[in-house]
Amino acid sequence: MSILSARDLAFDYPPAIRAVRDADLDLDVGELLCVLGPNGAGKTTLLKLLAGILEPQAGQVAIDDRPLDDLDRRERARHIAIVPQSLAYVPDVTVRHFVLGGRYGHLGAWRRCMANDYEIVAGAEAATGIADLTDRSLRSLSGGQLQRVLISRALAQEARVLLVDEPTSSLDPEHQLQVFELLVGFARQGSAVLVVTHDLNLSSQFATAIGLIQDGRVVARGTPDEVLRPEVLSPVYGERLRYGSWPGPHGEERPFVVPWSG
Repeated sequence: MSILSARDLAFDYPPAIRAVRDADLDLDVGELLCVLGPNGAGKTTLLKLLAGILEPQAGQVAIDDRPLDDLDRRERARHIAIVPQSLAYVPDVTVRHFVLGGRYGHLGAWRRCMANDYEIVAGAEAATGIADLTDRSLRSLSGGQLQRVLISRALAQEARVLLVDEPTSSLDPEHQLQVFELLVGFARQGSAVLVVTHDLNLSSQFATAIGLIQDGRVVARGTPDEVLRPEVLSPVYGERLRYGSWPGPHGEERPFVVPWSG
């Protein structure tokens, strides 16, 4: 069952830079969908359209079959949480203060954070391994620490849909695995996760489905086995890739893809 759906999305940046065109996408309950594609393919723009940060110039996004533009900001925050690649401006506030901002959609005009809100925030901080950073200023954090704080704030929203833009780009291998394990767990609890990433092999290991974007279009969608194949990837990424497989956690074969010079 789809939670989030997009039909015929199109968006251009001025003066005439086409970023997304004729894009259809469904995000289902329990799904972790990894969106792949080369630089400039339109992945981040698509994510912003799905989140309502950008307004499509054509097409429509719906949450539970309700048009996204029918929801006000608080309603959207209760349905959709977004984890950006980074912050354009890093405020000089504590980690705890920043993560508490994730409760915005659940607070009325006059309601302050209550004990339940603090419990939810503490759980999100523990899940992302930042419980020891709560009194630190955001400006004192490393790139990897800040990325985990951004994920923690999104988890604190308790939204059913989580949209994540390149969450592992600043993380070491151990924390990359921890982040994807966390996202898989979130999806399995009855929510849905979309991750924009360049990492084909983390996608192979953790995604239930992969969407491939080229020139603003969704050109392929399927399981990792169906998408991570030469006939699908070569028209998008070129020929300098090598393919293989490794045993998965239950003995099944999982594809892997590596760049190869020569």
